[in-house]
Amino acid sequence: MTTYIIRRILMTIPILIGISIISFGIMQFAPGEPTALDLDPTITPEDREEQLDALGLNDPIPVQYVRWAGNILQGNLGNSFITNRDVGSMIWERLPNTLVLMISSTIITMVVAIPIGIISAMRQYSARDYVFTFGSFIGVSIPNFWLGLMLIMFLSVQLGWFPVGGVTTLGGEFSILDRLHHLFLPALVLATADMAQMTRYTRTSMLEVKNQDYIRTARAKGFKERRVVYKHGLRNALMPLITMFGLLLPTFIGGSVVVEQIFTWPGIGQLFLDHTFQRDYPVIMALTMFGAGLVVIGNLIADILYAIADPRIEY
Repeated sequence: MTTYIIRRILMTIPILIGISIISFGIMQFAPGEPTALDLDPTITPEDREEQLDALGLNDPIPVQYVRWAGNILQGNLGNSFITNRDVGSMIWERLPNTLVLMISSTIITMVVAIPIGIISAMRQYSARDYVFTFGSFIGVSIPNFWLGLMLIMFLSVQLGWFPVGGVTTLGGEFSILDRLHHLFLPALVLATADMAQMTRYTRTSMLEVKNQDYIRTARAKGFKERRVVYKHGLRNALMPLITMFGLLLPTFIGGSVVVEQIFTWPGIGQLFLDHTFQRDYPVIMALTMFGAGLVVIGNLIADILYAIADPRIEY
């Protein structure tokens, strides 16, 4: 297993290099540049060229890429063009909030989706199955930005049950309950689509295994239905679910860009969106590679879980 993990990590190196080259090229050829956002009427074209020279943006693109990649290999993410702050520090400040949001969404997804999928499969074509299936299709179809705005309108503005946004109550003392109160709506919105998809995956997987011979054998031995379903059925239905779980990390990052903006949640998703509008290349590239790293980590976790769920798999 250790050899396999090391081999997989080494295989990701050219993938990350390719992603970095493509992302850097797209960013360079995108319209606009950081100095164009400076609306000071006294700045002349010559002043703008001096600013571009100071930022190194007038150098050939390959030179810029090699300089950026060399800094990355040394652990230096560069300084923001807008705030002149260290990009690593900016990400580190926002990362805990995004991790809390991602972990909460993952917990909600797993705790809600897997039991519903199992019930839906074991009670196939029942009223509950139809309700859960219909709810899954609704959850997949609703855009998270629309759902977030609707929940804010009804639950926050009209009913006053939840805060409109933010991490804590302004001016209030630190409280776990207050944090959870602010966390609930954004975590729920971020988890909705994944809950719906995970429910469908769980139902489909359980339907494939529930009529297998080993399930009938377990029932014939007199095992309780709960043990048959969860020990014999669910474990053999885990493989597609593990694949789905491995893809949750990058989808949470993508979804957090919208959710954090709607709920003014100060995480890296909001940081990415704000600095993308400002053409802040060091921040954009650092967060792009962070997302790419999460994809790699998610796939690696999925492969490790495959071996745990099914010891027959050889590496």
